[in-house]
Amino acid sequence: MPRRRCCWPCSRASRPATGIAFARPGYIAYRNTAIAARLRPVEIGCGPDSRYQLTAAAIAALDPAPAGVILASPANPTGTIIEPEELRAIADVCRQRGIVLLSDEIYHGLHYTQPAHSILQYAPDAMVVNSYSKYYSMVDWRLGWLLVPPSHVDTARAYAGNLFLTPPSPSQQAALVAMDCTEELEGHRATYARNRQLLLEALPDLGLERIAPPDGAFYIWADVAHLADDSLGLCRRILEDTGVALAPGVDFDPVDGHRFIRFSFAPATVHVEEALRRLRPWFAAQPRIR
Repeated sequence: MPRRRCCWPCSRASRPATGIAFARPGYIAYRNTAIAARLRPVEIGCGPDSRYQLTAAAIAALDPAPAGVILASPANPTGTIIEPEELRAIADVCRQRGIVLLSDEIYHGLHYTQPAHSILQYAPDAMVVNSYSKYYSMVDWRLGWLLVPPSHVDTARAYAGNLFLTPPSPSQQAALVAMDCTEELEGHRATYARNRQLLLEALPDLGLERIAPPDGAFYIWADVAHLADDSLGLCRRILEDTGVALAPGVDFDPVDGHRFIRFSFAPATVHVEEALRRLRPWFAAQPRIR
């Protein structure tokens, strides 16, 4: 019998070369979603000089220009925010080079040093993704929204109708109530702010001085190269020895993430305090490798 052939071009060689650029370190779903959509991830290494964020200069230097750029401000795993003037410059570069802008603004509302600006202030034709998961504390409800320019509405509706059809009515009703719970939501943000300050004061005492102080979200990205060259192994040891779960940097950066770990200060303050109580003697007992 003749071999059956798949009519879908699923081989690597047949995938389109369309590139989607985003910062590294960054949320792992950007890379995985791009690959699932048969697009080419273009990861731009971002270091402490840019506070681990994309810059207009980095985007301008890409050759060839990618089809799209994903921004995240505040970002996961660093919590850093892109300054307004840099956002404007990024919008200008993308407009000049014909690059589609997609802004992940899921952490908007969770800020401590300055509010995050929406890309729509500088690029009205950008796409914006947001969610009730973070500021509105509805992470388990899996409810969010996408803003697209009028020319993309029909395409967005077609994808939404085929991928998830429609969110359940109870989720939508709960979201309407959550939007009016300002006092409670700001109370959550005040808790995150206290926890952030606890970590910023404690981490240097743990020997973790090379960090990106977060402007928003609820994460701190810490360099642990002086302790280990394997962040996954380090996090495993910390979990086994102290019961404290931290995220290894390789989850967010496949190139340099082996020397970083991510702290989350989203839990209740009492849990952050307990975690620090357990971590202090553990880090004090660790030999330095450099």
